[in-house]
Amino acid sequence: MVRPFRRKSGKEQPPVLDDEDLVGVVDDDSIEPDSEIDLTRTKAEISEIEAISDEDEIETKDDITKLLKNSSQTVVCTCLDIRRADNVLIVCDPTTGEIGQSLHEAAIERTDRVLLIVMPKGRHHGDEPPTPVANLMRQQSVIIAPTRYSLTHTKAIRQALKDGARVATMPGMNVEMFTKGGISADFTEIKRKISDLSPLFRRKRIVNVKSDNGTDVTFEVNWREWKMDDNGICNRPKMLTNLPAGKVFVLPRENSMNGTIVIDGSWESNLVDEPVTFTIEDGLVIDVKGGAIAASIRQEFGEAARRQNTKYRENVWTVAEFGFGMNPMARLLGNVLEDEKRLGTCYFAVGDNTSLGGSAAVGIHIPGVLKNASVWLDDTPIIENGKMLV
Repeated sequence: MVRPFRRKSGKEQPPVLDDEDLVGVVDDDSIEPDSEIDLTRTKAEISEIEAISDEDEIETKDDITKLLKNSSQTVVCTCLDIRRADNVLIVCDPTTGEIGQSLHEAAIERTDRVLLIVMPKGRHHGDEPPTPVANLMRQQSVIIAPTRYSLTHTKAIRQALKDGARVATMPGMNVEMFTKGGISADFTEIKRKISDLSPLFRRKRIVNVKSDNGTDVTFEVNWREWKMDDNGICNRPKMLTNLPAGKVFVLPRENSMNGTIVIDGSWESNLVDEPVTFTIEDGLVIDVKGGAIAASIRQEFGEAARRQNTKYRENVWTVAEFGFGMNPMARLLGNVLEDEKRLGTCYFAVGDNTSLGGSAAVGIHIPGVLKNASVWLDDTPIIENGKMLV
Protein backbone atom coordinates (compact mmCIF):
# COMPACT_ATOMS: atom_id res chain seq x y z
CA MET A 1 0.00 0.00 0.00
CA VAL A 2 1.39 3.36 -0.96
CA ARG A 3 1.50 5.65 2.06
CA PRO A 4 0.70 9.36 1.82
CA PHE A 5 3.77 10.37 3.78
CA ARG A 6 6.70 12.54 2.94
CA ARG A 7 10.03 10.93 3.45
CA LYS A 8 12.68 13.32 4.52
CA SER A 9 15.78 13.18 2.43
CA GLY A 10 18.97 15.14 2.41
CA LYS A 11 19.29 18.35 0.45
CA GLU A 12 19.86 17.86 -3.22
CA GLN A 13 23.39 18.64 -4.24
CA PRO A 14 23.83 20.69 -7.41
CA PRO A 15 25.00 18.42 -10.20
CA VAL A 16 28.61 18.66 -11.26
CA LEU A 17 28.64 19.85 -14.86
CA ASP A 18 30.26 17.45 -17.28
CA ASP A 19 32.10 18.44 -20.46
CA GLU A 20 29.00 18.51 -22.65
CA ASP A 21 27.12 20.74 -20.21
CA LEU A 22 29.98 23.21 -20.03
CA VAL A 23 30.43 23.29 -23.78
CA GLY A 24 26.71 23.93 -24.00
CA VAL A 25 27.17 26.97 -21.79
CA VAL A 26 29.98 28.23 -23.96
CA ASP A 27 27.86 27.72 -27.10
CA ASP A 28 24.76 29.32 -25.56
CA ASP A 29 22.84 31.31 -28.21
CA SER A 30 22.02 33.95 -25.63
CA ILE A 31 25.61 35.20 -25.72
CA GLU A 32 25.81 38.30 -27.84
CA PRO A 33 27.63 37.75 -31.14
CA ASP A 34 29.95 40.69 -30.58
CA SER A 35 31.09 39.40 -27.19
CA GLU A 36 34.69 38.23 -27.01
CA ILE A 37 35.22 34.83 -25.41
CA ASP A 38 38.58 33.31 -24.58
CA LEU A 39 37.81 29.68 -25.42
CA THR A 40 41.27 28.53 -24.40
CA ARG A 41 40.77 30.01 -20.95
CA THR A 42 37.32 28.49 -20.75
CA LYS A 43 38.71 25.01 -21.38
CA ALA A 44 41.31 25.58 -18.70
CA GLU A 45 38.58 26.59 -16.30
CA ILE A 46 36.70 23.43 -17.25
CA SER A 47 39.71 21.33 -16.33
CA GLU A 48 40.09 23.21 -13.05
CA ILE A 49 36.44 22.65 -12.18
CA GLU A 50 36.82 18.93 -12.89
CA ALA A 51 39.95 18.75 -10.72
CA ILE A 52 38.23 20.56 -7.83
CA SER A 53 35.18 18.31 -8.15
CA ASP A 54 37.34 15.17 -8.03
CA GLU A 55 39.21 16.51 -5.01
CA ASP A 56 35.96 17.29 -3.18
CA GLU A 57 34.68 13.78 -3.89
CA ILE A 58 37.85 12.25 -2.45
CA GLU A 59 37.58 14.42 0.66
CA THR A 60 33.96 13.43 1.10
CA LYS A 61 34.81 9.73 0.90
CA ASP A 62 37.62 10.21 3.40
CA ASP A 63 35.28 12.04 5.75
CA ILE A 64 32.66 9.29 5.52
CA THR A 65 35.30 6.62 6.15
CA LYS A 66 36.50 8.49 9.24
CA LEU A 67 32.95 8.92 10.55
CA LEU A 68 32.19 5.24 9.91
CA LYS A 69 35.29 4.32 11.91
CA ASN A 70 34.36 6.64 14.79
CA SER A 71 30.84 5.21 15.05
CA SER A 72 32.11 1.65 14.79
CA GLN A 73 34.56 2.31 17.61
CA THR A 74 31.69 3.65 19.73
CA VAL A 75 29.62 0.51 19.12
CA VAL A 76 32.51 -1.90 19.68
CA CYS A 77 34.27 -0.21 22.61
CA THR A 78 31.62 1.78 24.47
CA CYS A 79 28.29 0.09 23.78
CA LEU A 80 29.31 -3.56 23.68
CA ASP A 81 32.72 -3.42 25.38
CA ILE A 82 34.07 -6.21 23.18
CA ARG A 83 36.96 -8.09 24.77
CA ARG A 84 39.70 -10.40 23.58
CA ALA A 85 37.86 -13.59 24.58
CA ASP A 86 34.56 -12.62 22.88
CA ASN A 87 33.24 -14.45 19.84
CA VAL A 88 31.69 -11.74 17.67
CA LEU A 89 29.20 -12.18 14.84
CA ILE A 90 28.32 -9.20 12.65
CA VAL A 91 25.18 -9.79 10.56
CA CYS A 92 24.38 -7.37 7.74
CA ASP A 93 22.56 -7.51 4.42
CA PRO A 94 23.28 -5.99 0.99
CA THR A 95 21.89 -2.61 2.13
CA THR A 96 24.28 -2.35 5.10
CA GLY A 97 27.46 -3.97 3.81
CA GLU A 98 29.58 -0.83 4.23
CA ILE A 99 28.51 -0.52 7.86
CA GLY A 100 29.19 -4.21 8.48
CA GLN A 101 32.68 -3.92 7.03
CA SER A 102 33.47 -0.91 9.21
CA LEU A 103 32.23 -2.72 12.33
CA HIS A 104 34.36 -5.72 11.38
CA GLU A 105 37.47 -3.56 11.10
CA ALA A 106 36.79 -2.05 14.52
CA ALA A 107 36.03 -5.39 16.17
CA ILE A 108 39.21 -7.15 14.98
CA GLU A 109 41.20 -4.53 16.85
CA ARG A 110 39.73 -5.96 20.07
CA THR A 111 39.57 -9.67 19.26
CA ASP A 112 40.50 -11.95 16.39
CA ARG A 113 37.32 -14.00 16.88
CA VAL A 114 35.16 -11.95 14.52
CA LEU A 115 32.92 -13.21 11.73
CA LEU A 116 31.10 -11.00 9.22
CA ILE A 117 28.04 -12.49 7.50
CA VAL A 118 26.09 -10.84 4.66
CA MET A 119 22.67 -12.50 4.56
CA PRO A 120 19.84 -11.86 2.10
CA LYS A 121 17.68 -8.84 2.94
CA GLY A 122 14.61 -9.80 4.93
CA ARG A 123 11.07 -9.26 3.70
CA HIS A 124 9.74 -7.45 6.77
CA HIS A 125 10.51 -6.64 10.40
CA GLY A 126 10.75 -9.80 12.46
CA ASP A 127 11.56 -12.03 9.48
CA GLU A 128 13.76 -14.89 10.71
CA PRO A 129 17.36 -15.00 9.42
CA PRO A 130 18.42 -18.02 7.35
CA THR A 131 18.95 -21.17 9.42
CA PRO A 132 22.77 -21.17 9.04
CA VAL A 133 22.87 -17.61 10.40
CA ALA A 134 20.54 -18.49 13.28
CA ASN A 135 22.74 -21.46 14.16
CA LEU A 136 25.84 -19.26 14.17
CA MET A 137 24.12 -16.79 16.50
CA ARG A 138 23.83 -19.49 19.17
CA GLN A 139 27.62 -19.83 19.32
CA GLN A 140 28.48 -16.15 19.92
CA SER A 141 29.02 -13.95 22.94
CA VAL A 142 28.39 -10.76 20.92
CA ILE A 143 26.01 -10.18 17.97
CA ILE A 144 25.81 -6.92 16.04
CA ALA A 145 23.01 -6.71 13.47
CA PRO A 146 22.78 -3.63 11.22
CA THR A 147 20.04 -4.75 8.82
CA ARG A 148 17.27 -3.20 6.75
CA TYR A 149 14.57 -5.05 8.68
CA SER A 150 14.62 -5.67 12.42
CA LEU A 151 15.90 -8.93 13.86
CA THR A 152 15.16 -7.78 17.41
CA HIS A 153 12.02 -9.86 17.95
CA THR A 154 13.07 -12.97 16.03
CA LYS A 155 13.31 -16.43 17.57
CA ALA A 156 16.96 -16.49 16.52
CA ILE A 157 17.82 -13.45 18.66
CA ARG A 158 15.73 -14.67 21.60
CA GLN A 159 17.57 -17.99 21.53
CA ALA A 160 20.96 -16.28 21.28
CA LEU A 161 20.09 -14.18 24.33
CA LYS A 162 19.08 -17.30 26.27
CA ASP A 163 22.43 -18.81 25.34
CA GLY A 164 24.23 -15.82 26.86
CA ALA A 165 24.93 -13.46 23.97
CA ARG A 166 24.72 -9.69 24.24
CA VAL A 167 23.06 -8.21 21.18
CA ALA A 168 22.91 -4.84 19.44
CA THR A 169 20.41 -4.55 16.58
CA MET A 170 20.19 -1.59 14.20
CA PRO A 171 17.06 -1.99 12.06
CA GLY A 172 16.76 0.46 9.18
CA MET A 173 20.33 1.64 9.61
CA ASN A 174 22.04 3.40 6.71
CA VAL A 175 25.39 5.13 6.27
CA GLU A 176 23.97 8.61 6.89
CA MET A 177 22.41 7.54 10.19
CA PHE A 178 25.48 5.57 11.20
CA THR A 179 27.83 8.49 10.72
CA LYS A 180 25.78 11.33 12.21
CA GLY A 181 23.13 12.06 14.78
CA GLY A 182 22.08 9.69 17.54
CA ILE A 183 24.86 7.13 17.06
CA SER A 184 27.46 9.81 17.87
CA ALA A 185 26.07 10.44 21.36
CA ASP A 186 27.88 9.83 24.63
CA PHE A 187 26.01 6.70 25.72
CA THR A 188 27.73 6.59 29.10
CA GLU A 189 26.27 10.03 29.82
CA ILE A 190 22.85 8.99 28.49
CA LYS A 191 22.89 6.01 30.85
CA ARG A 192 23.66 8.32 33.77
CA LYS A 193 20.87 10.75 32.88
CA ILE A 194 18.31 7.96 32.48
CA SER A 195 19.33 6.45 35.82
CA ASP A 196 18.86 9.85 37.45
CA LEU A 197 15.16 9.73 36.50
CA SER A 198 14.38 6.88 38.93
CA PRO A 199 13.49 9.11 41.90
CA LEU A 200 11.26 11.19 39.64
CA PHE A 201 9.12 8.19 38.67
CA ARG A 202 8.71 6.93 42.21
CA ARG A 203 5.06 6.60 43.28
CA LYS A 204 3.77 8.71 40.37
CA ARG A 205 0.99 6.97 38.49
CA ILE A 206 -0.80 9.64 36.39
CA VAL A 207 0.73 10.83 33.12
CA ASN A 208 -0.66 13.86 31.29
CA VAL A 209 0.55 14.91 27.84
CA LYS A 210 -0.44 18.20 26.19
CA SER A 211 0.62 20.23 23.18
CA ASP A 212 -0.33 23.54 21.56
CA ASN A 213 -1.73 21.75 18.52
CA GLY A 214 -4.38 19.84 20.45
CA THR A 215 -2.87 16.91 22.35
CA ASP A 216 -4.47 16.47 25.75
CA VAL A 217 -4.43 12.92 27.04
CA THR A 218 -4.24 11.35 30.50
CA PHE A 219 -3.50 7.78 31.53
CA GLU A 220 -2.19 5.65 34.38
CA VAL A 221 1.07 3.73 34.63
CA ASN A 222 2.67 1.38 37.12
CA TRP A 223 5.65 3.48 38.20
CA ARG A 224 7.74 0.36 38.77
CA GLU A 225 7.39 -0.65 35.10
CA TRP A 226 9.24 2.23 33.43
CA LYS A 227 11.85 0.73 31.06
CA MET A 228 15.15 2.49 31.66
CA ASP A 229 17.67 0.19 30.02
CA ASP A 230 17.52 1.65 26.49
CA ASN A 231 20.72 3.58 27.10
CA GLY A 232 23.13 2.08 24.57
CA ILE A 233 25.26 0.21 27.10
CA CYS A 234 25.08 -3.52 26.43
CA ASN A 235 28.12 -5.01 28.13
CA ARG A 236 26.79 -8.06 29.99
CA PRO A 237 25.46 -11.47 28.88
CA LYS A 238 21.80 -11.65 27.82
CA MET A 239 21.52 -7.87 27.29
CA LEU A 240 19.80 -6.46 24.19
CA THR A 241 19.85 -2.94 22.80
CA ASN A 242 18.79 -1.01 19.71
CA LEU A 243 21.32 1.50 18.42
CA PRO A 244 21.20 4.44 18.42
CA ALA A 245 19.70 4.21 21.90
CA GLY A 246 18.31 6.69 24.38
CA LYS A 247 14.67 6.54 25.45
CA VAL A 248 12.50 5.78 28.48
CA PHE A 249 9.14 4.06 27.98
CA VAL A 250 6.27 2.34 29.73
CA LEU A 251 3.05 0.39 29.21
CA PRO A 252 -0.03 2.63 29.65
CA ARG A 253 -2.35 0.80 32.01
CA GLU A 254 -4.97 -0.88 29.84
CA ASN A 255 -8.37 0.88 29.68
CA SER A 256 -7.00 3.95 31.50
CA MET A 257 -6.22 6.36 28.66
CA ASN A 258 -8.65 9.06 27.55
CA GLY A 259 -8.25 12.21 25.48
CA THR A 260 -6.66 13.34 22.22
CA ILE A 261 -3.22 12.68 20.72
CA VAL A 262 -1.97 14.80 17.81
CA ILE A 263 1.00 13.30 15.97
CA ASP A 264 3.00 16.12 14.37
CA GLY A 265 6.45 14.56 14.00
CA SER A 266 6.53 11.16 12.35
CA TRP A 267 4.36 8.08 11.99
CA GLU A 268 5.68 4.63 11.12
CA SER A 269 9.12 5.96 10.19
CA ASN A 270 7.77 8.71 7.94
CA LEU A 271 7.61 12.44 8.56
CA VAL A 272 4.00 13.59 8.44
CA ASP A 273 2.89 16.42 6.15
CA GLU A 274 -0.13 17.19 8.29
CA PRO A 275 -0.98 16.41 11.92
CA VAL A 276 -2.77 13.14 12.64
CA THR A 277 -5.36 13.29 15.43
CA PHE A 278 -6.30 10.21 17.46
CA THR A 279 -9.30 10.24 19.77
CA ILE A 280 -8.76 7.85 22.68
CA GLU A 281 -11.43 6.31 24.87
CA ASP A 282 -10.70 3.75 27.59
CA GLY A 283 -7.30 2.96 26.11
CA LEU A 284 -8.48 2.42 22.53
CA VAL A 285 -8.33 4.64 19.46
CA ILE A 286 -11.94 5.30 18.44
CA ASP A 287 -11.31 7.86 15.68
CA VAL A 288 -8.45 9.02 13.45
CA LYS A 289 -8.45 12.30 11.55
CA GLY A 290 -5.86 13.81 9.24
CA GLY A 291 -6.91 13.54 5.62
CA ALA A 292 -5.24 10.90 3.46
CA ILE A 293 -2.82 10.00 6.25
CA ALA A 294 -5.67 9.07 8.58
CA ALA A 295 -7.34 7.09 5.81
CA SER A 296 -4.22 4.98 5.31
CA ILE A 297 -3.98 4.34 9.06
CA ARG A 298 -7.61 3.23 9.21
CA GLN A 299 -7.01 0.92 6.27
CA GLU A 300 -3.86 -0.66 7.71
CA PHE A 301 -5.30 -1.25 11.16
CA GLY A 302 -8.56 -2.41 9.61
CA GLU A 303 -6.66 -5.06 7.68
CA ALA A 304 -4.87 -6.09 10.87
CA ALA A 305 -8.21 -6.32 12.68
CA ARG A 306 -9.68 -8.62 10.04
CA ARG A 307 -6.83 -11.05 10.71
CA GLN A 308 -7.94 -11.33 14.35
CA ASN A 309 -10.68 -13.37 15.96
CA THR A 310 -13.85 -11.25 15.97
CA LYS A 311 -13.77 -11.03 19.75
CA TYR A 312 -10.34 -9.37 19.77
CA ARG A 313 -10.47 -7.17 16.69
CA GLU A 314 -10.78 -3.89 18.56
CA ASN A 315 -7.53 -4.66 20.38
CA VAL A 316 -5.53 -3.60 17.32
CA TRP A 317 -6.42 -0.03 18.35
CA THR A 318 -4.82 -0.36 21.80
CA VAL A 319 -2.49 2.48 22.77
CA ALA A 320 0.36 0.14 23.53
CA GLU A 321 3.32 2.25 24.59
CA PHE A 322 4.36 5.70 25.73
CA GLY A 323 7.90 7.03 25.94
CA PHE A 324 10.18 10.01 25.53
CA GLY A 325 13.63 10.54 24.02
CA MET A 326 16.84 11.08 25.97
CA ASN A 327 19.47 11.22 23.20
CA PRO A 328 20.67 14.82 22.61
CA MET A 329 22.27 13.94 19.27
CA ALA A 330 19.25 12.14 17.77
CA ARG A 331 17.32 13.85 14.98
CA LEU A 332 13.79 13.67 13.62
CA LEU A 333 14.52 11.93 10.31
CA GLY A 334 11.50 9.84 9.51
CA ASN A 335 13.17 6.71 10.89
CA VAL A 336 11.72 5.20 14.05
CA LEU A 337 15.14 3.96 15.15
CA GLU A 338 16.21 7.56 15.75
CA ASP A 339 12.96 9.57 15.92
CA GLU A 340 11.85 8.06 19.25
CA LYS A 341 15.23 8.81 20.83
CA ARG A 342 15.39 12.55 20.09
CA LEU A 343 15.75 14.51 23.33
CA GLY A 344 12.53 16.35 24.19
CA THR A 345 10.21 14.40 21.91
CA CYS A 346 7.67 11.90 23.17
CA TYR A 347 5.83 9.14 21.36
CA PHE A 348 2.84 6.82 21.50
CA ALA A 349 2.58 3.44 19.81
CA VAL A 350 -0.66 1.76 18.76
CA GLY A 351 -1.18 -1.98 18.53
CA ASP A 352 0.55 -4.95 20.17
CA ASN A 353 1.63 -4.39 23.79
CA THR A 354 2.61 -7.91 24.79
CA SER A 355 6.35 -7.15 24.87
CA LEU A 356 5.60 -4.76 27.75
CA GLY A 357 3.34 -7.17 29.58
CA GLY A 358 -0.01 -6.22 28.03
CA SER A 359 -2.74 -8.46 26.63
CA ALA A 360 -3.19 -7.07 23.09
CA ALA A 361 -1.48 -9.72 20.94
CA VAL A 362 -2.42 -8.27 17.57
CA GLY A 363 0.73 -8.47 15.42
CA ILE A 364 0.95 -4.76 14.60
CA HIS A 365 2.82 -2.05 16.52
CA ILE A 366 3.32 1.41 15.02
CA PRO A 367 4.69 4.48 16.82
CA GLY A 368 4.00 8.16 16.26
CA VAL A 369 6.24 10.99 17.50
CA LEU A 370 5.16 14.35 18.97
CA LYS A 371 7.67 17.16 18.51
CA ASN A 372 6.81 19.87 21.03
CA ALA A 373 4.60 18.33 23.69
CA SER A 374 4.59 18.86 27.45
CA VAL A 375 4.58 15.91 29.84
CA TRP A 376 3.59 15.75 33.52
CA LEU A 377 3.96 12.90 36.01
CA ASP A 378 1.22 13.64 38.52
CA ASP A 379 1.86 17.35 39.14
CA THR A 380 5.55 17.29 38.18
CA PRO A 381 6.47 18.62 34.71
CA ILE A 382 9.32 16.75 33.03
CA ILE A 383 9.03 18.10 29.46
CA GLU A 384 7.74 21.55 28.50
CA ASN A 385 7.08 22.36 24.84
CA GLY A 386 9.67 19.85 23.68
CA LYS A 387 12.37 20.76 26.21
CA MET A 388 13.49 18.47 29.03
CA LEU A 389 13.21 20.04 32.47
CA VAL A 390 15.15 17.35 34.34
